[in-house]
Amino acid sequence: MEDQNNMEDQTAISEEVNEDSPGDTAEDINKQKKKKDKDKGAGRGIETMFRTSLRNHIQLSQIADGKANIMLSINSIIISVVLSFLFPRFEQNPILVLPTAVLILVCVSALVFAIISTIPKVTSGVFTKEEIRNKTANLLFFGNFYKMDLEEFEWGINEMMKDKDFLYGAMIRDFYNLGKVLSFKFKYLRISYIVFMLGVIFSVLVFAAAFVFKIKV
Repeated sequence: MEDQNNMEDQTAISEEVNEDSPGDTAEDINKQKKKKDKDKGAGRGIETMFRTSLRNHIQLSQIADGKANIMLSINSIIISVVLSFLFPRFEQNPILVLPTAVLILVCVSALVFAIISTIPKVTSGVFTKEEIRNKTANLLFFGNFYKMDLEEFEWGINEMMKDKDFLYGAMIRDFYNLGKVLSFKFKYLRISYIVFMLGVIFSVLVFAAAFVFKIKV
């Protein structure tokens, strides 16, 4: 009885193997399954990489905007205080004119560079069917489709989702463009902070020299 049951089990296993991959041995099937599992693992790793990279880019962009906001606030306050308290005293203390002018120039310069770092860059907002067919369009960024009709946008998205290489290529280009934007932001933020730091030091020295040497304009 046991021998009959064992023979039935072996027959069932043999039938399953034949149904899954006719002509393949059990070893070949195991290799195929391992390959599929490996591909799934690689796919999950790629998705995690994209997700982590996107999160890091967004956080860096938020940090850059926060730093720009700090510079805008500080320089605006300094300019407001100077205009309110020092300008009315120019007639009584003409030695304040030169250092005050230097300080305002420094603050305005730092303010301008901070504003430049936050200026958004918007592209044409249109993609062509040729770009979709050549897999060069990036539909993950709003600046590339905001002028398109909904039907054209849906067609482009569906075409991109059908092709994994096209989808991954669009994600790669999107990350690259995000990196270029971050580079632009941090470049002008760095200039703004350097101008502010060195300018404040120079302004203090000018104030000190104006009071010591009684420099008048």
